[in-house]
Amino acid sequence: MTLLDKDGVRLVADGAVATVTLDRPAKRNAQTFAMWRALAEAGRLLPGEIRVVVLRGEGQSFSAGLDRQAFTPEGFDGEPSFIDLARGSDAEVDTAIAGYQEAFTWWRRNDIVSIAAVQGHAVGAGFQLALACDLRVCADDVQFAMRETSLGLVPDLTGTHPLVSLVGYARALEICATGRFVRAEEAERTGLANLVVPAAELEAATADLAAALLAAPRDAVIETKALLRGAVDRTYDEQRAAERAAQTRRLRDLAGIGD
Repeated sequence: MTLLDKDGVRLVADGAVATVTLDRPAKRNAQTFAMWRALAEAGRLLPGEIRVVVLRGEGQSFSAGLDRQAFTPEGFDGEPSFIDLARGSDAEVDTAIAGYQEAFTWWRRNDIVSIAAVQGHAVGAGFQLALACDLRVCADDVQFAMRETSLGLVPDLTGTHPLVSLVGYARALEICATGRFVRAEEAERTGLANLVVPAAELEAATADLAAALLAAPRDAVIETKALLRGAVDRTYDEQRAAERAAQTRRLRDLAGIGD
């Protein structure tokens, strides 16, 4: 069932799995402000029965990043250019960027598990969109790069936190400051990729992972994801307490006496 198909974003639901497709293959799925609004809308449109969301890019590349037209003085038709944005107050700039970030924030909701199926280029905003997901299955031709610094900017689409969490501060700094490509072998070795497969097997491998995630009871997965996501911000004893509270809820639910 197609729930959304506009501005280069397509959302299709099939049982407990939803697939979000970046659909500008002629532009290597370069992102626009309209695409970000559509991605945010896709998150709002997810049916309640969805448990796994797959994010993929049509064509040879996952996403080559932000469409370079955004960097021209005229920008996109009907949209403020970056020059216009820079002339705004601090509050106005902050509000605008917060709106852009909404396309990147919902993928880690506790009630879903998101998988980015990444092939070819995942550059800048494309890299950050892949990082927004919980898991990444990558083709062996994948090329990640964070190019914002080379443009005089910083990665501001929620990618810095997961990047540091996955590869550590020193490697994250080196990747961002140099803008170099991270290829499949390094991505798998450093934890950026959960799995690397031949490009022809990307769709099947992603489907297999989605099926494996659906095998466990939904509430157990939700509680486990919440525990793991919060672990970095808790002390050891706080995490122990969170585990006890979550298990109490699970035991009562299994016994039929939960809320």
